[in-house]
Amino acid sequence: MNDNKNMYTQNPGPLKIWYLAIRPKTLPAATGPVIVGMGLALGDGVFKFGPVIVALLAALLLQIGSNLANDVYDFKKGTDTNERLGPVRVTQAGLLSPRQVIRGMVFVFALAFLLGLYLIYVGGWPILVIGILSIVAAIAYTAGPFPLGYKGVADIFVFVFFGPVAVCGTYYLQAGYVHPAAWWASIPPGLLVTAILVVNNLRDVETDRKAGKKTLAVRFGVPFTQAQYLALVGTAYIIPVIMWVLGVASDTVFLAALSLPLAVPVIKDVFTVKGSPLNVTLAGTARLSLVYCFLFSLGYLMG
Repeated sequence: MNDNKNMYTQNPGPLKIWYLAIRPKTLPAATGPVIVGMGLALGDGVFKFGPVIVALLAALLLQIGSNLANDVYDFKKGTDTNERLGPVRVTQAGLLSPRQVIRGMVFVFALAFLLGLYLIYVGGWPILVIGILSIVAAIAYTAGPFPLGYKGVADIFVFVFFGPVAVCGTYYLQAGYVHPAAWWASIPPGLLVTAILVVNNLRDVETDRKAGKKTLAVRFGVPFTQAQYLALVGTAYIIPVIMWVLGVASDTVFLAALSLPLAVPVIKDVFTVKGSPLNVTLAGTARLSLVYCFLFSLGYLMG
């Protein structure tokens, strides 16, 4: 076990262990899309406080539940070993038993379901379908007969659920319909959250190959993965221009470009850094996604 992991596993208390298990640094991925859905609703005059807050809490719980599922099922599949380069996983480190992590996962998803009852009351059957599919996808990422993260299709599901589903679902809960601008605005969050996954896969390409985890990075190699990251981040900055040209947003959405100073260093890292130092790049990409979403939403609201 490397020194970074030893630092976390020297008699941590229960709160510290569960803090590690939920992986707070991944939570911007769940927050950004809801912010975009809220910003668009504010700009269109259809904002509703209750549905937004509950949707944000539900999104955070789904992300935490997915993190716990990844922790325990990656361990069960033998993917998480002492060679792991990413942040500590509590099951692999022996800080929690698989049963404890599974119980935590069930508890978190149960809370998300309870919040979802209110959202279903507000939004009807479409929200019921979204909620069920979201929980299934969160678990199926690493569990079940066709684990998405092991088959090279996780990128698609991450884009869909953190892009159109999250943004348009948040907007729908407030407005009762989905404005065309919401569909376009859902693309950048999906792209940037997918970019977080790409960094993760780039970092773990060698250990994933040994474990038989066939991510796109394993299937197509490092140069492809680097190009994929650049395309995802770059396209996120093109979408506001398309929205302006189509007339579904004013030029104030270009405010999102103020996040470029955060994008440049992480793009550089993807092409120059290998192994565990990419943990910093992963956190930087998560930060970029959150800042971009905030600036984009503010720009739309200003317009």
